[in-house]
Amino acid sequence: MAPEYTRRGHFSAKSDVYSFGVLVLEIISGQKIHSCIGEDGDDLLTHAWKHWMEGTALELIDPILRDGSTGEMTRCIQIGLLCVQENVAKRPTMASVVLMLSSSSGPLPVPSKSAYLMHSIMESDTSSEAPAQFTVNKVSISELDPR
Repeated sequence: MAPEYTRRGHFSAKSDVYSFGVLVLEIISGQKIHSCIGEDGDDLLTHAWKHWMEGTALELIDPILRDGSTGEMTRCIQIGLLCVQENVAKRPTMASVVLMLSSSSGPLPVPSKSAYLMHSIMESDTSSEAPAQFTVNKVSISELDPR
């Protein structure tokens, strides 16, 4: 679930982009988003970001997929990381994602840190944020009676 939704109840088309990025990273790695991975017990997004920054993104790939094209998988990892960026405005649109996936050539933007990596930093800064300009979704539950 996109961090802007879990923190503030704000949902947009970019929330779906975030979820798609998580799905791509889960498929490539063979891990669930909340799995404890590696020596540090990192979640998938932190683990993927660390590998990306260290230049070892290929280590993220599920061993079952290692016989495939490493170039395409590295591209998918980069697209996944672009989709889970903290800054909603920096996330690509789904149309852009489709274009990136269907074109194997051309440079991709460099991803910035993913949302949950910045979580502890963001929480310390929330007291200085301006009030949000949107409303929180209200939910009602209706009980249906059978005929």
